[in-house]
Amino acid sequence: MKNVAPRQTLTAPIRRQRFALVALFFCVWALLIGGRLFWLQVAQHQEWVSRAKKQQTGGFEVAPRRGVLYDRNLKELAMTILVDSIYAVPSELGDNKEEAAAMLAQVVHVDPTDKFTSEEQILERFNASRGGFAWVARKVDPETSQRIRELNLKGVYVQKEFKRFYPNNELAAQVLGYVGTDDTGLGGLESEFDDDMHGTPGHMQTALDAKRHVLDSVVSEPAAGENLVLTIDANIQYMAERALDAQMAKVKAAHGTVVVQDPHTGQILALAISPRFNPNDQKHMDASVLQNLAVSDVYEPGSTFKLVTYSAAIDGAGVKPTDLVNCEGGQWTYFGRTLHDDKSDHYGVITVKQALEHSSDVGAAKMAMKLGNQKFYSYMKAFGFGERSGIELPSETRGLLRKPNKWDATSFMSLAIGQEVGVTPVQLAAMVSTIANGGTYLPPHVLLQSTDAMKGDARLRPAAFHPEGQLPAKLPDGAHRVITELTSATMREIMRGIVIEGTGGQAALNGYSSGGKTGTAEKIDVATHTYSHTKLVASFAGMAPVSNPAITVAVVIDTPTVGTGYGGTVSAPVFAVVAQEVLEYLGIPHDQGLKTKKEMQLAKADVKDVFDSEPVENGADLNAMFADVNSLPEGDPLRAAAVTGKNVDAAEAPVKVASGGVPAALPEKAMAEFRANGGTTSTISVGDVPPRVLPPKIAPVVQAKSNGGVVVDAGRRVAVPAFSGAALRTVIEQAGEAGLRVQPVGSGLAREQVPAAGTMVPSGTEVVVRFAR
Repeated sequence: MKNVAPRQTLTAPIRRQRFALVALFFCVWALLIGGRLFWLQVAQHQEWVSRAKKQQTGGFEVAPRRGVLYDRNLKELAMTILVDSIYAVPSELGDNKEEAAAMLAQVVHVDPTDKFTSEEQILERFNASRGGFAWVARKVDPETSQRIRELNLKGVYVQKEFKRFYPNNELAAQVLGYVGTDDTGLGGLESEFDDDMHGTPGHMQTALDAKRHVLDSVVSEPAAGENLVLTIDANIQYMAERALDAQMAKVKAAHGTVVVQDPHTGQILALAISPRFNPNDQKHMDASVLQNLAVSDVYEPGSTFKLVTYSAAIDGAGVKPTDLVNCEGGQWTYFGRTLHDDKSDHYGVITVKQALEHSSDVGAAKMAMKLGNQKFYSYMKAFGFGERSGIELPSETRGLLRKPNKWDATSFMSLAIGQEVGVTPVQLAAMVSTIANGGTYLPPHVLLQSTDAMKGDARLRPAAFHPEGQLPAKLPDGAHRVITELTSATMREIMRGIVIEGTGGQAALNGYSSGGKTGTAEKIDVATHTYSHTKLVASFAGMAPVSNPAITVAVVIDTPTVGTGYGGTVSAPVFAVVAQEVLEYLGIPHDQGLKTKKEMQLAKADVKDVFDSEPVENGADLNAMFADVNSLPEGDPLRAAAVTGKNVDAAEAPVKVASGGVPAALPEKAMAEFRANGGTTSTISVGDVPPRVLPPKIAPVVQAKSNGGVVVDAGRRVAVPAFSGAALRTVIEQAGEAGLRVQPVGSGLAREQVPAAGTMVPSGTEVVVRFAR
């Protein structure tokens, strides 16, 4: 029997070692599992929840109703309406995505420039959505939506969305702005108040099964945005835009701006810009017309800035309108620089009032010199130049105004006439409003209130504009006094004279007094870096009525290419149309007599004929000219009257007029009739407006030709007024009132006339008047 070796057993140390290895393995395995679980369930919790949500649900953001933009009378200028949008669930389309994309594109792709609705883009969105959600077309018209429904495609649905709508299309387009497809403001007030008007979006969630089929949907309602009530009056805005567009078409300018403001509150009643765009048609917008030029366009104002210069001189340097200023014959040299007046102006010593009425550059420079650089600069800053006004519109610029330490020796000369300074049309309007309201600067603004109330809510009421004629008891922030009330009144009267006697005659109104200042600024030529003589900016800034201004209007037209290009002929007529219509619309009482339509047309025709005609040499023979322009043959009684100065009617005594405008030797009966008809015996100083002289009522006498010549129509005879000492504008107006025409000779003030004052001539006769300085 063999001996069997005893069975070997593991020693305790080895067993412990193996146990430790196994335990270590399980511990490491547990730690790895635990770490992985921690990583998935804790560190990446949100990511996996989001993935699960995407797999189990679908949805999209529901845009809120954007706030409404109202004018001051609660007329909707921008509103939000419900329209249809088309979307698809690609997983429900199955293998028919290409076919569905083609069919849908045939219906929704109506604009070749719209790439979003092309077949390729629709199919790309279908493939990229991974079966959840894809837009087909956004905010389509009802006809397109109906055609999509008629296709009855599986997986294609119609969803209601909000769309921005502008009921008046182009009206106040640059002020209102526009929005993008996602209702984000992209310009104007829409951009400036985007956060307030946008509201809080909602969400639409859809539950999906494993095959991505829609089971249910839940919508969280969005919160509507704030509504804005503007200072704009839609009717006044329309008047301003219509007048501006008509003049733009006439003078073929690059662009133009009209600002209508309430001078006693600073509220903007209209802000018209031409050309404009239609915010309802975003696909065809021209980027060049989107900018709000009224607050972002800087230009040299030219002579309209002289209102600042003269206001400052009267207020800060003790200058009076009757003070004399030497305009140096239209040419003044200072520190090597020569300043020229207009080529037709060669004024010597004249009053300050006359210097501004005739827009003398030399006179304005001397007013600035009286002030000194620092004081002149302070007044310019006080009028709001060189600073942002704070108007509630985006992209407002502060303009250009250097500090005095950066001026050179002759900068005051440039600034006095509106050069070396850049302003915006809104700043120009605010400056005129400061003069109009008694001397207090009021920051311009276009926003009345922001509210969650809708039209029809008792909390929201219209704020129709009613001119107050005085400043509010509590002035708004930023308001401050610039000039005294006395200076303001003085400037208003001078501005009235600019319309009556000076360069602003085309700004005259019917039944209302008006005052303002013309401006013609030369633009910088980019090529030569010098002032261009052909590219001009024509402007006019004025107010009406002058005694108690209800509105101020600033008109700026850039680069007119037809006509003279001057502010007096390009921009002043726009002021006249806008101011006349607005004052009538507001029911402002007339402060002067009304003229018939025929009288207004005759006055305008006379002004046009005179200022469009070639100048006549000052040394011309007035008697010969009178006979020639009236086609008088030899032996005509009026030809004799031209030579002798006697009345052609032998039955009446000769009428002579003294220098004061009063008939010196009328028969007693005629003198009584003269006084009864409003005659006056007051004298006239040079430069003042002569009183209207009403002729005695004398029966008309028919002067028939016995030699078969031209018959002089004497069916109604009128007396020739006395024009001595009057400016051209006054002569034209007086002649128009009497039914006569004027042929001017020379320039300056009336010194001689043919026929003599008081001569009885047929209505329509052309009187020759010599003007001299």
